[in-house]
Amino acid sequence: MFKNHLKIAWRSIKKEKLFTFIKIGGFAVGIAACLLIALFIKDELSYDEHYANSERLYRVVLEAEIHGEMKKSTHFPLPFAETLEADFPEIEKAGKIFGSALSSGGKRVFRPSGESQNVFEEGFLYGDQSVFELLEIPLVQGNTEDALTGPGNMVISESKAAKYFPNGDALGKTLILDDNTSRPYTVSGVMPDFPTNAHLDFDFLLPIEDTNMSWTSQNYFTYVLLDEKSNVKELQNKMHSIIENYVIPAQIQRGRDASFIEVLKRIEYRLQPISDIHLKSDVAMADGLQHGDLRFVWLFAAIAGSILLLACINFVNLSTAKSANRAKEVGLRKTVGAFKSNLVAQFLTESVVFSLISFVLGVLTAWLLLPFFNSMAEKSITIPFTALWFLPIILLSALVIGIIAGLYPAFYLSAFRPVNVLKGRLSTGGKSGKLRSGLVVFQFTTSVVLIIGTLIIYKQMDFILKKELGYEKELVVILEGANVLGNKADNFKDQLLQLSQVTKVSRSDYLPVEGSKRNQTTFKSLDEAAESGGVLSQTWRVDYDYIKTLGIQVVEGRDFSREFASDSVNSIIINQKMASDLGLDNPIGKQLDNNFQQWTVVGVVEDFHFKSLKENITALAFTLGNDIGTVAVKIRSEDINESLASIGAVWDRNVPIQALSYTFLNQKFAQMHEDVQRIGKIFNSFALFAIFVACLGLFALSAFMVEQRKKEISIRIVLGAPFKSIYKLLTLDFMKLILVSIVIAVPIGWYMMNRWLEDFAYRINIGWETFLAAGAIALVIALLTISYQSISAAMTQPLKSLRTE
Repeated sequence: MFKNHLKIAWRSIKKEKLFTFIKIGGFAVGIAACLLIALFIKDELSYDEHYANSERLYRVVLEAEIHGEMKKSTHFPLPFAETLEADFPEIEKAGKIFGSALSSGGKRVFRPSGESQNVFEEGFLYGDQSVFELLEIPLVQGNTEDALTGPGNMVISESKAAKYFPNGDALGKTLILDDNTSRPYTVSGVMPDFPTNAHLDFDFLLPIEDTNMSWTSQNYFTYVLLDEKSNVKELQNKMHSIIENYVIPAQIQRGRDASFIEVLKRIEYRLQPISDIHLKSDVAMADGLQHGDLRFVWLFAAIAGSILLLACINFVNLSTAKSANRAKEVGLRKTVGAFKSNLVAQFLTESVVFSLISFVLGVLTAWLLLPFFNSMAEKSITIPFTALWFLPIILLSALVIGIIAGLYPAFYLSAFRPVNVLKGRLSTGGKSGKLRSGLVVFQFTTSVVLIIGTLIIYKQMDFILKKELGYEKELVVILEGANVLGNKADNFKDQLLQLSQVTKVSRSDYLPVEGSKRNQTTFKSLDEAAESGGVLSQTWRVDYDYIKTLGIQVVEGRDFSREFASDSVNSIIINQKMASDLGLDNPIGKQLDNNFQQWTVVGVVEDFHFKSLKENITALAFTLGNDIGTVAVKIRSEDINESLASIGAVWDRNVPIQALSYTFLNQKFAQMHEDVQRIGKIFNSFALFAIFVACLGLFALSAFMVEQRKKEISIRIVLGAPFKSIYKLLTLDFMKLILVSIVIAVPIGWYMMNRWLEDFAYRINIGWETFLAAGAIALVIALLTISYQSISAAMTQPLKSLRTE
């Protein structure tokens, strides 16, 4: 019997080629999309699970309410880790790290000793000896007991060891960092490359050589390994004693006033599980890491479920749409003695066969699309064909989905009464029609929600990239690795200014984009009329031409000037936000103190964005300094390639041992929002999958309606009904269903995307035009989908449909 069922299934496949192609194709597309999303979700949820002690490993986070706003930080003083380990027996081990590997930038000049040319490398991390145990870093060469004990030691990854020392042992080899030949580093260990699903990713590990044991300077990530019996909540409460015993005394010693001390008392320490860092970190932590978004993980899971459900709905609709073609078969089989159970088994067998073929094609499609998906998602996902669980899950899924998708068609088709079928009085019933209409409403509701999401993501990204930032990011070339210029830096700058294509040049490691250098200091005003207490502010060291080069507007006072000797000593320029936070109505000439020295405010600049647009503008101060790792060059727009060639020629004359590395400031700004763009691309891609599958569903229902009404249509044509009326007859009901879908989808889409936009401090307003556009797109898609069937029906030969078969 089973063999007979397979034969019939195969005949059905060959007989209805178009519908079979749509059935299997729709299923396959849905399965491919679901598989890709499932692999993406699995990768996102697997971050940092490779640690054997992951359930006991935590990162420390600071939380405090300051000026009514919740502040969070992952940066702590140098002695913080050692103090935690010494004061709290619940903490088995504590360690710290910091470095350029914790940000999106961090290129440094690098070369093995004996090589003549510098290259650029990323992923430099500084840590103490305990990180080998905490982060469970083994060494394939060297000893974890002393790999970071020497001041000139450096541990490198296996991939970098193979790159620079391909002949074998890298231990003991000498490396030159930042072109400083007087301070060479020795390879003391080689570690395996970090897995791609780790929140940390670095290739060079150096020892911490900072000796500043002050509790007022905060630079280090702190990780702790807890005792198996420790209570996290109780430990967090106990950790507040660090504030009372160490932080407050240090700040009092520095002369902080009572209001500042009150702010310190509100600080709390929280322990963040290491497995939560990737998906559950707040943007306010500003840890410089690339994070995922747990809400998008669940959103993608919902999309995957929706696509699979849409594919199943399509199968039901396509099966019932061709029910009339199977009616006589059912009638004859029942007449010759077939039981309903035999027919149900037959149709379920067909459904499972369709499902198995679809799964094979779906997995193959996912495998073919995976390189494009990895490129878009910046992942290294693979399909686990060799995993023991993969094939059983695929087979079980094909079986289960095949049975579920085939249940309704099986019972629906097997319920036909032979006497009615054989007399040509087939009635599908009103209930099944309502069900199919409801399914189409569900399909297009999902589609409209996804269209709304696509439009809003696009508009938000366009808003970000085109927003007035308060500085000029266009035509600003950023030259990296300029610290190798040494005492040639001033002369190099003068040579650039002599180029006709160059208008301005500035030297500073601080740029208004993430990944560049950052430094925070607390300032207080010495003006009695100002608000008491301190303000935590970014403090950037810049040169005389920085503000002019980036086009930052001075709204009060003046820019730095070489005509004022005091500017290089104690002058400071602040932004409007800092003036407001300090309570300074007339800030020019006011005195500020940061416990290192006193400063005189000579200018106020307009607030500009120097963080992601997910964050509000915060306090910022400029002082004159001599950081020369980065050079910003403002060029003319006439011929960018010629300008870059001229800049390159000047660079080569001054730094023959190092190739010029440059980027544009607007590119760096776009990189700050790569995570949003990446998620947007993934969302849009799967939205297209879902819309495509939904269109197949609408095609199925339109085919069903034409199948059911073909005699009515033929009679209308015979009686002289024009093409226009037939077309309207077949499309009007569908348009009503789509309008219902739009009405349902609009509030759902608004809610979902409004929640997504909450992540952005600066965001678009969701206007009615977005929903109008989404509705129009859905209507056009629906109209194009059903027009094929409607036009075919309106142009059919009526005698063929009216002939009694």
